Amino acid sequence: MKSYLLLLFTICTFLLYSSAEWDDNLTYVWPLPAKFSSGNSTLSVDPELSLVLGGKGGDSSIIKDGFGRYKKIIFKHSSKSYSVNKRLVFDIGVLKIVVLSDNEELQLGVDESYLLLVEKRNGQSIIGEAYIEANTVYGALRGLETFSQLCAFDYETKAVQIYRAPWYILDKPRFAYRGLLLDTSRHYLPIGVIKQIIESMSYAKLNVLHWHIIDEESFPLEVPSYPNLWKGSYTKWERYTVEDAYEIVNFAKMRGINVMAEIDVPGHAESWGTGYPDLWPSPSCREPLDVAKNFTFDVISGIMTDLRKIFPFGLFHLGGDEVNTDCWKSTSHVKQWLLDHNMTTKDAYQYFVLRAQEIAISKGWTPVNWEETFNTFASNLNPRTIVHNWLGGGVCAKAVAKGFRCIFSNQGFWYLDHLDVPWYEVYKAEPLEGINDTSMQELVLGGEVCMWSETADTSVVQQTIWPRAAAAAERLWSNRETISSGNITLTALPRLHYFRCLLNSRGVQAAPVTNYYARQPPRGPGPCYDQ
Repeated sequence: MKSYLLLLFTICTFLLYSSAEWDDNLTYVWPLPAKFSSGNSTLSVDPELSLVLGGKGGDSSIIKDGFGRYKKIIFKHSSKSYSVNKRLVFDIGVLKIVVLSDNEELQLGVDESYLLLVEKRNGQSIIGEAYIEANTVYGALRGLETFSQLCAFDYETKAVQIYRAPWYILDKPRFAYRGLLLDTSRHYLPIGVIKQIIESMSYAKLNVLHWHIIDEESFPLEVPSYPNLWKGSYTKWERYTVEDAYEIVNFAKMRGINVMAEIDVPGHAESWGTGYPDLWPSPSCREPLDVAKNFTFDVISGIMTDLRKIFPFGLFHLGGDEVNTDCWKSTSHVKQWLLDHNMTTKDAYQYFVLRAQEIAISKGWTPVNWEETFNTFASNLNPRTIVHNWLGGGVCAKAVAKGFRCIFSNQGFWYLDHLDVPWYEVYKAEPLEGINDTSMQELVLGGEVCMWSETADTSVVQQTIWPRAAAAAERLWSNRETISSGNITLTALPRLHYFRCLLNSRGVQAAPVTNYYARQPPRGPGPCYDQ
């Protein structure tokens, strides 16, 4: 029945929008800004648009590089050697960016708010230029993204124009944590592809790449303290060096995106034993990791010591999900260790998670764990733990009621490898569902869409992420009341079509919005804005 209703909705949506016209009442900025107003004028933008910087943080290389990237995006059609109807005077010739703080530290909760004004220069204008003001360089980057989405190339005049000016936008994110999980264990993703994904995240104002680097299938990361660990990679060509990891983190920072690393313990770790077989309880019991040996925790500590030099983000993901402890009971030395410590396998699972948390905290990290740890022994979890929901609804409500912080990733809506979940279910999924107390709502840090890669590699990963990740991105950035009111097939879908086409124009292989299954190609001929 669900499949039939989904197919019926898809057909009706296609019929509705296959002949739809551009709706001038909608604002084609994604995600929708918190507060904005617009007019009815059209402004031209000089292809030689110049940058003027101000404030304590205005001289930042992050801003200068960002302006250079967005200028290439905005003027990708422009040519200095050939121009039809070349203008002598343009309405917008200067973009002024004022950054009030010179602090470039990127951590959870960094101020991403910004003010954007776009107004024609005239005798009565106070601004007389496009103007962005932000408290931090990262707020300025978000303003640059919005400015770039206001700019559109006119194919008749062959000029970049801004419609519905003047614009006044005062914007800030609803949630501090707006993430995308990327799994590079089930299928290796080259560095260049990861950079493309990070770049595309910035277009939707996502700000955390949750890098699920290793899992039971492969261990592709170099760990200097334990150099045999990456013998668990699929091949010697499918690995990440320390320098690669540094490069990813720095590339992301320049776009205002944190990178949160994950090592999933004690389960999902069979690949560790390829290089160090002593981490396996026995040749026939290869996971969970051996809880009875101190060597296991020495390796975990060594990994964290090395990774702390690479990943400055204050959160570190320790996994803790899907731990089947049955073979601990059938492995003689582990069984004896359990007896000596008067522990059940459930107790040992708790012991392992808590000891790993202590190691992470000793390195200056806040531990994040999948929800099974909370579901199994919430009362004993370190109170600093961030609970990562994935199994279903209601977990964040339970976690915050006990004082824990929570990240929402309900697999029924925000697992991107679930190809039969349509855009509107992703869009309507609400991290604060069932949480009405304001103080408890503040414990929900935000949410994350998850790109598990069992069935996705370089050939299809972007089509699987986009455009559905954008639906979650607007839920996490924009005002809940604004985007939840009205008929979303009229208020959100045309805008999501437009954003998907914007992604395509920027080289991102975003799949059609209304496919029955995500990442499928179009069903037939048609414009980008109807698919």
